[in-house]
Amino acid sequence: MSADASPSASTSSSPHGTWEPRPAARWEDAFLSGNGRHGAMVFGDPDDDRVIVTHHTLVRPNGGEHARPPELADQLAALQDRLLAGDLAAAEEFTDGRPLQWVQPFHPAFQVWLRRPADGERGYRRSVDFTTGVAEAACTGWSSRVFVSRADDVIVQHVTSPGLTADIALDHRLPGAPAGLRVSDGVILTPEGAVLTLRARYPGSDRAYTGVTLAVVTGGRTTLTPPGIRVAGAESVLLLTRVRRHTGELDTVAEAQALRELLPDGGGEEPYGSLLESHLELHRTAYSRVSLALDADEAERALPGSELLKRPKSPALLERLFAAGRYHLLSAAGMLPPRLTGLWTGDWDTAWSGAFTTDANLNLQTASAVACALPEVVEAHAALIHGQLPHWRDNARAVFGARGIVAPPHTDGESGHTYHFSREYPLHLWTAGADWLLEPLVDHDETRGEHDPRLKGALAELALFYEDFLTRTDEHGQLVVVPSYSPENRPANGSWGAVNAAMDLSAARHALLTAAAYHPGPDADRWRALAERLPPHRVNDDGALAEWAWPGLDDTYDHRHLSHLYGVWPLDEINPYDTPDLAAAAHRALELRGAENDSAHGHLHHALVAARLRDGERVAHALGQVLEGDFFHASLMSAHYPRRDVYNADAAHTLPAVIVETLIQSTADRLVVLPALPAAFPKGELRGVRTRFGAEVDLGWSPAGARAVIRPTRSRRVDLRTSSGARPLHLRAGEDCVLTLGPQ
Repeated sequence: MSADASPSASTSSSPHGTWEPRPAARWEDAFLSGNGRHGAMVFGDPDDDRVIVTHHTLVRPNGGEHARPPELADQLAALQDRLLAGDLAAAEEFTDGRPLQWVQPFHPAFQVWLRRPADGERGYRRSVDFTTGVAEAACTGWSSRVFVSRADDVIVQHVTSPGLTADIALDHRLPGAPAGLRVSDGVILTPEGAVLTLRARYPGSDRAYTGVTLAVVTGGRTTLTPPGIRVAGAESVLLLTRVRRHTGELDTVAEAQALRELLPDGGGEEPYGSLLESHLELHRTAYSRVSLALDADEAERALPGSELLKRPKSPALLERLFAAGRYHLLSAAGMLPPRLTGLWTGDWDTAWSGAFTTDANLNLQTASAVACALPEVVEAHAALIHGQLPHWRDNARAVFGARGIVAPPHTDGESGHTYHFSREYPLHLWTAGADWLLEPLVDHDETRGEHDPRLKGALAELALFYEDFLTRTDEHGQLVVVPSYSPENRPANGSWGAVNAAMDLSAARHALLTAAAYHPGPDADRWRALAERLPPHRVNDDGALAEWAWPGLDDTYDHRHLSHLYGVWPLDEINPYDTPDLAAAAHRALELRGAENDSAHGHLHHALVAARLRDGERVAHALGQVLEGDFFHASLMSAHYPRRDVYNADAAHTLPAVIVETLIQSTADRLVVLPALPAAFPKGELRGVRTRFGAEVDLGWSPAGARAVIRPTRSRRVDLRTSSGARPLHLRAGEDCVLTLGPQ
């Protein structure tokens, strides 16, 4: 086999993998593999091995599939009148009276279970290689390797052992599985070995999902032991698994044949190696584009992940979490971007429905995709948006009586309708969502130097929404965003639905100006003129950027969200170079912001904003809250709260973006080198980062100085910012530019 997936090659003292000396006892500690469609959670127990199968489409019907946005447009003018007249609680009545409806919850499919007689195993080790996506467990006389093919969209498990004897079955019995789930299974013997099927129909629904596993047995004897098979005296077993969500009946014969067609045609080619090779062409290529080294101690690099996590100040830990974050992000993104749980869960009872929470978490998780050269993640993000635009149009019409688009605050991946809201969470008032979600796609377009026609169309629709919505003015003739909502906070002296939230002002201004840049001509002139009529941000009596620019609305500082600092990150509306006074006010707002409930996303969002404001100490503190707060499982997937409470991908996926922002920042015409370097990593190398002016950058730094190699694909003049000041940089396409900087 030409593809080497051995753990010793890539996980012993390399950050590009992790390992443990024991099988996973909890599903949260299971190693992960995925291709953005199927996911696998690998326990690695030689005697009682389990692989939990997941799929992005697996959401349980709960009524959300039929929900629609509230028809409130005819009440909008009255609400605006009341809010502008000073009725600060008026928005609490802007509802159709429905109870809070959660989106359809994400859930696991089943587990592929392989039991064999205990054999007194010695030399046990399980590992996952980020470069290949292979999760391997091995001991004397036994090995199991699992990956999810990005090329063939199949979960592959290869088990080898001399005289292998094992029972194999598909088992739906996972924590939280509903009692009314109607499950049927089947198994037939085939020339290769067997085909196993499991069909589950949701209670009270015509929807179902079906898993099909093709077992390819080499040697020995295979017999039926319903609901599975028994293999005795075999050399190896290759299991190929897919799951489909569907209505009606699924043709399992056709599904099994499709799996069979993945096997090489004769010639003695080994199936596992052939499948792995095609997968690596896509996965390894994507993963290897960017790398980070922090001059870590080799002995610490060699530690198992669970031990390394006990050393929160170790550069080796940051190296491994950076690599793991990119690996898990890539593995979770494909047909859709990552959910709150990435692509994985071992429990049907997923917190917050395991949804795509769009008012913060989704963009935080994908924040590194552009700079860290993962266009696969950006395209997954785009697929979610463009697939739901018809529903976004429904939201704009129903709630605001407007043309254009309004994004939902939560989605299950199927519906883009806004129906998840309540008095305390009036998320249907959030108009900034479309700009917030489209902004990473704009960054991606800048990076590659092209305009995506899909994005161009969506931006025009968003500008039309603001044309229809921004009709009210204040006493100075400036436009007013009313109603206005700052996720998920409220003024100290008001209710959640308010006026002129800072995020809404930044979003409206950015949306209109960006749409104008994509659509030169009369439309652009009209949209720029509208943007110019928006009010400026307000600085409050504490010297902080106010979360609501409307006079008289007081800030609530102790909150996990930092929506009002949208203009700092990810936008460039407020920065230390062009708007130093506003940047100072934003920094004051950051100083005053509390952590509220210690959510991981809050800490890392804080770090991202701090990095843009060149505050390395504040970045280090926020990172320390996460690294020292026991947020990471042995799998290196993270939790939402400290002490590994609530399985959640926010910290795991966001951390790479934080590290990159401390080292390199860029806009279409600016490069900032080492803007917020924490003292925790004084020496290192970051390779392959992409900039928004169309260049690839390799950066090395130490206490003695720094060296950056810039490889532009477009000729461009950019503003170079370093600790020693600013100067212009003239870049020519195809010509490397080498920068040598003094001590930072």
